[in-house]
Amino acid sequence: MDFKLFVFWLFALILIGAAVGVITTRNPVQAALFLVLAFFNSAIIWMLMEAEFLSITLVLVYVGAVMVLFLFVVMMLDINLLPQREGFTKYLPWGGLVGAAIVVQMIILIRVKWGSTEDYPAPVPKEAGYSNTEELGLAIYTDYLFQFEVAAMILLVAIIAAIALTMRRRPDTKYQTPGEQVQVKKEDRLRVVSMEAEK
Repeated sequence: MDFKLFVFWLFALILIGAAVGVITTRNPVQAALFLVLAFFNSAIIWMLMEAEFLSITLVLVYVGAVMVLFLFVVMMLDINLLPQREGFTKYLPWGGLVGAAIVVQMIILIRVKWGSTEDYPAPVPKEAGYSNTEELGLAIYTDYLFQFEVAAMILLVAIIAAIALTMRRRPDTKYQTPGEQVQVKKEDRLRVVSMEAEK
């Protein structure tokens, strides 16, 4: 086993463990940290596949921005987890069935023919001036332009939904209205009461 294959299996196993941690932990903050670990390991695997631009983008965008936003939303919403934990065993068989279907589909995708012993062709080495960033840009803005625009619209809707969730008013929280505070006059805040002097 060469070193590149060893690194792949090492980070692939860590990625699988982090993914299992995301869906099994009961604390949403710990789930987010497991997801950060999964993103880092995915980025390393993409580095091994010579997709440096996607790897750096995964770390900068998802770990640096999306996960920080997710943590802020989780902490600001103060989600009550008790009702969610109660229905876990009720949906466990369906979740296991869906998970098994996904695993079977992945196996079929990796090995198209069951029992096939054919090796996959080795990747062709790229020339010296090859840029995967340029190839990705050409693919996104020519062949997959419509899909790229749809993904951008979905992200825009997600951003608007996150803002709407964090701006909702809670009944147990006190709020200040700066517009009303500026319009207050002296007579509204101060009242002089005339009283007789006491002996």
